[in-house]
Amino acid sequence: MALDGIRMPDGCYADGTWELKMHVTDLHRDVSLRVTGEIHIGGVMLKLVEKLDVKKDWSDHALWWEKKKTWLLKTHWTLDKYGIQADARLLFTPQHKLLRLQLPNMKHMKVKVNFSDRVFKAVSDICKTFNIRHPEELSLLRKPRDPKKKKKKLEEAEEDDLELEGPLLTPGSASEIIYIGPLKGSIYSSPGLYSKTMTPTYDSRDGSPLSPTSAWFGDSPLSEGNPSILAVSQPISSPDILVKLYKPQSLLDKAKINQGWLDSSRSLMEQDVKENEVLLLRFKYHSFFDLNPKYDAIRVNQLYEQAKWAILLEEIECTEEEMMMFAALQYHINKLSIMSSDNHMNNSEKEVDEVDAALSDLEITLEGGKTSNTLGDITSIPELADYVKVFKPKKLTLKGYKQYWCTFKDITISCYKSKEEAHGTPAHQMNLRGCEVTPDVNISGQKFNIKLLIPVADGMNEIWLRCDTEKQYAHWMAACRLASKGKTMADSSYSLEVQNILSFLKMQHMNPDPQFIEPITTDINPECLVSPRYLKKYKNKQVSYISARILEAHQNVAQMSLIEAKMRFIQAWQSLPEFGITHFLAKFQGGKREELIGITYNRLIRMDASTGDAIKTWRFSNMKQWNVNWEIKMVTVEFADEPSLSFICAEVDCKVVHEFIGGYIFLSTRAKDQNESLDEEMFYKLTSGWV
Repeated sequence: MALDGIRMPDGCYADGTWELKMHVTDLHRDVSLRVTGEIHIGGVMLKLVEKLDVKKDWSDHALWWEKKKTWLLKTHWTLDKYGIQADARLLFTPQHKLLRLQLPNMKHMKVKVNFSDRVFKAVSDICKTFNIRHPEELSLLRKPRDPKKKKKKLEEAEEDDLELEGPLLTPGSASEIIYIGPLKGSIYSSPGLYSKTMTPTYDSRDGSPLSPTSAWFGDSPLSEGNPSILAVSQPISSPDILVKLYKPQSLLDKAKINQGWLDSSRSLMEQDVKENEVLLLRFKYHSFFDLNPKYDAIRVNQLYEQAKWAILLEEIECTEEEMMMFAALQYHINKLSIMSSDNHMNNSEKEVDEVDAALSDLEITLEGGKTSNTLGDITSIPELADYVKVFKPKKLTLKGYKQYWCTFKDITISCYKSKEEAHGTPAHQMNLRGCEVTPDVNISGQKFNIKLLIPVADGMNEIWLRCDTEKQYAHWMAACRLASKGKTMADSSYSLEVQNILSFLKMQHMNPDPQFIEPITTDINPECLVSPRYLKKYKNKQVSYISARILEAHQNVAQMSLIEAKMRFIQAWQSLPEFGITHFLAKFQGGKREELIGITYNRLIRMDASTGDAIKTWRFSNMKQWNVNWEIKMVTVEFADEPSLSFICAEVDCKVVHEFIGGYIFLSTRAKDQNESLDEEMFYKLTSGWV
């Protein structure tokens, strides 16, 4: 051992050992250890703690390799197996670090999250702590940067925003921080979170807990504090908040926001997330499975909040009538939220079974789950037949709508010149499988139009249908939506779709009995209920004009309970044409300029970057497989009976696009009759790419 202190030219010692440099973040100390490549990671940490000789719980600490951006979590692996040599610098740092989490309701919470877990697992732990079911629908997003603000002013504005939206929340008396996920051997659980035999946790009228908060949140630290920030909607206190928040001005701006989604297959540290950084917790996938007010009061409220802010910040387009309806629902929800916090005053006279009956009509059934098809009459499939006006727009033509006798059978519309010719050859015939269906409705103008973009070999054919009444429109619109997915009117969701459309139209009516309109009060504050665009439109008129319109629209929703109003708001949000489309900038193979690729829960859409018009649609149900060339950032999708689709992602890592496609495929495999535990490995297999 006489040679053990002699250092060789390569930095190693004569006895085969070498110095491993480490930095202990908690103590701000640099430490060197004499090691060999055969020592395992667990042994390195043990030697380090012994050398530090500091009495402290080090159980949450692990080694982080800065250069390779890798956690050394396999403690049985040796330094040689990891490829660590004398030039490496390791950090000995806690795995749980502080994160400022902005919830969908724009409020901030200071939480400790495991920075070594994959983001998918970290989000699952966050949702379990907050008692939000189906965490696979949510993810973390970096805060979008407003290009109009300079960096210094932007940082100042961010600090202002934090104060403006309320201080960072630190529930709990014993601790200032919420710990997310297992720590020191304890596992936080939420009773009934994934159980098939769940008992109702929330009041189905106002979403308040049926039991004390300790039972509401299980062993979660939230049970020590005030959980109302999660389940109760709080009115926007000042219009200045809307002014200061970033609003995307174009589809390209919306596409840039989506560049910020974190990679679900990698940890926070691997993606350069810093301690105390602000990240947004958002519903990433617009496929809300088994949304039930009895168990999901927090989930419903956060969904409502995300929808509310999307409309107010003009992230999604809506008509003026729809805006007044959304404003009226907000006003109603704000009023009932205040009443609800004062001992559940709202709608207490209603019998629970009546409320349950109303809520059963509101259950949002989305394509994520395989719902059973109930066949009322197996001998025949329902059909529609009526006079409908049809318009086929062509260049350089001003020709208007032409009336036809139209029959809707299976997924095909046949147009005849008259009812008497219905047994002959149709003048036009349209197969609606895979088409894009867009509403064009103006209640006050009695306009009930349906825009169809029907796929053909070289793109999409545009057809417009005009209905005469709300009832006719609801039936034809519901049939078109189902046909676009390859379903007929025999599907069990048809009648529910018709009812949803009718209720959506009913809420937009602006001619109630004037004797029931409440007088305009100062508490309505329309600047906090209506998006800036519509406020500018009426800037020359008094604010009382907008208030009056909101109160008119309020008469259509005034009898709703709190939770029903939130569910109606979410449902109306889902009915908007742009709902659920996530935009990315892309260059398609054979294309000369950059366009947009839109991804939804069931299809891909090629879109014009300036107008947002659909150029071509591809359904996931027709997809065979998709591949990614990581070197040139090209995504290629192959279909059963169509040419393959190839595009290069611009200004965004193609991993983000790949994860959206795989994520929606993963969500489509969910079913109510299966074990409700998450299949994490299947998610990673579909979304992780090269990882």
